[in-house]
Amino acid sequence: MSKPWDTDLSIYADEAALLQGLRRRERDACLCMLKHYGPRLYRLALRLAGDPDVAEDVLQDAFIRGCERIDSFEGLSSLGTWLHRIVVTTALMHLRAAQSSRVARATASDGDDGTAFLEYQADERDAPDRAALSAELRAQIEQAILALPDALRTAFVLRELEGMSTAAAAAALGVSESALKVRLHRARAALRDALSHTAVEAGVFQSGASQ
Repeated sequence: MSKPWDTDLSIYADEAALLQGLRRRERDACLCMLKHYGPRLYRLALRLAGDPDVAEDVLQDAFIRGCERIDSFEGLSSLGTWLHRIVVTTALMHLRAAQSSRVARATASDGDDGTAFLEYQADERDAPDRAALSAELRAQIEQAILALPDALRTAFVLRELEGMSTAAAAAALGVSESALKVRLHRARAALRDALSHTAVEAGVFQSGASQ
């Protein structure tokens, strides 16, 4: 039985050829899609899920959905972008199904901290220049992100790492934009605390960020 990493990507000359194979339900096409896009999308799934086993389940379910729903792909974006959205949706579905009560409590608590949090907006100057960070610091930041509670981690990943707009990230999470900003504020505060020494020294978070 062939495995995705054994599949020759040159079977399909380009994305258009791969799409044709997917629409013809060719098995090699699905394997090529997994091999080509899998590693990057697994990292996204892991950041959202916070657990390697859950991330693998998310990736598997997302690619199954992608293969099954390929006829709905209209070509308005790249295939990778389309799969990216499926992974985000699938990861959030897994989190809600597995930890619905925990997410509900986190969401409810987000509304109890007063209006100061609701006025928070991320300062772009706080965003880490990841290209300049050492591998060790990047690993520390990644671990700190994975350690965040689900509600905070998903908000941070979608808004800060994946570059979604506030409106799009809030819609994906099923919360208001104000609630999303609260979660972002809490996530950034938690990361500043977790990385209080290394991050400040590297300029990852400004010590005078809005409270």
